[in-house]
Amino acid sequence: MSSSRHDLLRWQFDLTWLLFDYHLQRLTPEQFRWEPVAHCWTVRRDAAGRWVPDWADTEPDPVPVPTVAWLTWHIGWWWGVALDHLQGRPPRERTEIHWPGDGTPTIEWLDELRTQWHDVLNRLTDADLDQVAPFPWPYDPEHTVAHLLAWVNAELMKNAAEIGQLRLLHQADSA
Repeated sequence: MSSSRHDLLRWQFDLTWLLFDYHLQRLTPEQFRWEPVAHCWTVRRDAAGRWVPDWADTEPDPVPVPTVAWLTWHIGWWWGVALDHLQGRPPRERTEIHWPGDGTPTIEWLDELRTQWHDVLNRLTDADLDQVAPFPWPYDPEHTVAHLLAWVNAELMKNAAEIGQLRLLHQADSA
């Protein structure tokens, strides 16, 4: 049995989402902004009341431990911008992506991104997969849209593992 690149990338995404969703559905609101150590990145309310992430233009050393809130914002940022590119919309700036809040609002936001991603995956053709990727490597001829899809799968898998580990640590710390 043979699978196309498209089928394989879609299968990998669906598998990654299932692993991620396992943790998403078990997160409690208090786990989102739990800070397991003193040196953390999280999200904080700005003067307008919007949730915005901690950020540094140059990665600090040591790298702060991200909270679940920060990681879910991060997913929404890179995934939203990937969707902007693939749907032909002007990509939003990092500062234009605001975290929806603890619990259900964020889970629904991420699920909506998954739905939009499925829509994009369903319309891509093999010819589309061979086009030069607009993101995250701005039109580097070495990277195709197929690479972009694989990158989304890898980034989601990494962030899902980080969120899962934080959820498990919070659970153990609370026991």
